[in-house]
Amino acid sequence: MASTNDLKNGMVLKLEGGQLWSVVEFQHVKPGKGPAFVRTKLKNVLSGKVVDKTFNAGVKVETATVDKRDMQFSYMDGEYFVFMDMETYDQLMVDRKAVGDAANFLIEGFTATVAQHEGEVLFVELPAAVELVIQETEPGVQGDRSTGGTKPATLETGHQIQVPLFITTGEKIKVDTRTSDYLGRVNS
Repeated sequence: MASTNDLKNGMVLKLEGGQLWSVVEFQHVKPGKGPAFVRTKLKNVLSGKVVDKTFNAGVKVETATVDKRDMQFSYMDGEYFVFMDMETYDQLMVDRKAVGDAANFLIEGFTATVAQHEGEVLFVELPAAVELVIQETEPGVQGDRSTGGTKPATLETGHQIQVPLFITTGEKIKVDTRTSDYLGRVNS
């Protein structure tokens, strides 16, 4: 248990029937009249839904212990992603639902943060940007600017993104894992 006065960004709270909510932002408000309160923006850990919630100042809220560990992605086993704990070398099988959109950017050897609560994997978090190789893309035609200078490209993970016309098959590029945006070439 913690008081609403102790809230911090990233803290995970257990609210309304055991649902886990992560604190995205919070603000202590002391109006001229009436009691102080805490205005928060909370994100549901499983669904990703974001809600605004107000608490009275000093109210006790239940916190959840979330264990976040850096793990290395090893391989796919059917519908499961197998991660290895870099300290204990234990292997953890993670369901595709828990991996979410991170699956679009995972290749063997990548390190990701795996968050668990009471043995259940909540989510897998990748760095903001990753470097991947273009597996296939059409050659860009000079002078073709009707598409705003981009074309589809398939990454080595099989995920498709938009890249500038000058990018060719086999090039290594940097990709934003949150938006699937092309960020630039990687100089080897």
